[in-house]
Amino acid sequence: MNTFDYIVIGGGSAGCVVVNKLSERPDTTVLLIESGRRDRDPWIHIPATFFKVLEKGIDIHPYASNPQKGLNGRPSIVPQGNVLGGGSSLNAMIYVRGHRNDYDTWSQMGCPGWSYDEVLPLFRSLENNQRLNGTYHGQQGALAVSDPRHRHPLSEAFVKAAHEAGLPANDDFNGADQEGAGFYQSTTKGGRRWSSAQAFLREAEKRPNVTVLTERKVARILFEGRQAKGIELLDGTVYSARKEIVLSAGAIATPRILQQSGIGNASRLRELGIDVVADLPGVGENYQDHLEVPVQAETKDPISILGEDKGIKAALHMLRYLTTRRGLLASNVVECGGFMDTAGTGQPDVQFHVLPVLIGFVDREPEPGHGLSIGPCYLRPRSRGSIRITSKDPRAPVDFDANLLSDPADIETLVRGVEAAIRILEQPALARIVKRRVLPRPGVENDPQALRDYIRQTAKTVFHPAGTARMGRADDVSAVVTPDLKVKGVEGLRVADASIMPTLVSGNTNAPSMMIGAKAASLIAGSASAR
Repeated sequence: MNTFDYIVIGGGSAGCVVVNKLSERPDTTVLLIESGRRDRDPWIHIPATFFKVLEKGIDIHPYASNPQKGLNGRPSIVPQGNVLGGGSSLNAMIYVRGHRNDYDTWSQMGCPGWSYDEVLPLFRSLENNQRLNGTYHGQQGALAVSDPRHRHPLSEAFVKAAHEAGLPANDDFNGADQEGAGFYQSTTKGGRRWSSAQAFLREAEKRPNVTVLTERKVARILFEGRQAKGIELLDGTVYSARKEIVLSAGAIATPRILQQSGIGNASRLRELGIDVVADLPGVGENYQDHLEVPVQAETKDPISILGEDKGIKAALHMLRYLTTRRGLLASNVVECGGFMDTAGTGQPDVQFHVLPVLIGFVDREPEPGHGLSIGPCYLRPRSRGSIRITSKDPRAPVDFDANLLSDPADIETLVRGVEAAIRILEQPALARIVKRRVLPRPGVENDPQALRDYIRQTAKTVFHPAGTARMGRADDVSAVVTPDLKVKGVEGLRVADASIMPTLVSGNTNAPSMMIGAKAASLIAGSASAR
């Protein structure tokens, strides 16, 4: 009863795809273990209400890094999905794959099979795009991707202002060119969130060969010699795998589970009293994340979404949404943005996330009044951090040193991003409706030291942790998995989530994580047929 062909650890963006693809063969049994609960909260499925899920805190795991020198002593708070669908059940649903060069760089770093031309068919096969088709898009997959059903006037004003500032118009950030400003497509269908759980797991759960267990936490992977044979839960329950185990727990939990299982830096594991299965010093290293800095302006008139979730206004929005699946509640809130090449390299290095409201931070209340928030975000950080376990006890917190903004180049990219966002604010389309800039305070941009201090004091994660079980050549001592996603030094274990990224993609990580899940399933199927 406790033995399956495949065990998938983590029902997030990648894991749901893995389960779907592996279970297509009726003679194959698949067990999915998810630490969070089922995605039944109704706020998950209404696009604009994802902030309510975050506020509840039930379906997230709020990892906190050590105090960061690069953030003026602040920790980086990185909420991760702890629910079926993972981040795809909680995020702003932006469908962005990254830049062509991201994947070509992986290939050049010793990861054959991962170039842009090789992963593009996987993206297309997963996608059911409601508007686009052809070379860059698909319309036959399970993942619904659609244009915004609601466009807030402040979002439209930002896009016009960005064009006035010199950014070209772009209605497809996943097409031939990434640079430009426009409205994001999102993983929504008919005005509803279309998470990885909705797109891939719902279908898989109908199959008799799939078992899904929620609210079960994995303590470690069990080995016989170097062969992965099963998993042990925190409560001591053991499940066995006949063929393979796929670890898809995310860039913070995945390296923790690997280290608890005896895979990691051998000397460090021995100090904790953990038997070493494979000496892989790269486990938990190479941590990367996207950071953004707030550039905010108060509007002359009360036209933002402030207060729209209260009282009679909220009731009217809900009524419209329930009857038409349109209106403000059908919005993913982060409706628009863009990509800019601020360094003149020929490839965008800054992304803008725009919200039609003044937002606060983990440690800071929102500025009062109506307004809009522009978040310039660097795309290819050079700083690298680490995730290291601190005890043999899997319940113990990890030593999470994000090491953010340790590389001066990251600060300089954000400086250029903030300066670009300020220029956009000053364009006619926004200047006519903006009363004043509230962040950063006017004049800060004229003082180089003050601007850099502002960035260190306000920069925050965009929730894209990656790289902590990175992919590389078999002879690369810092690589954790080979290009077929097999964990080096052991048998029967693969990793399939954003932790395998050698370098962070230039954009949101949800779509790339699903692609990684599809790639893993394809590689497993190929190995199975070769046996």
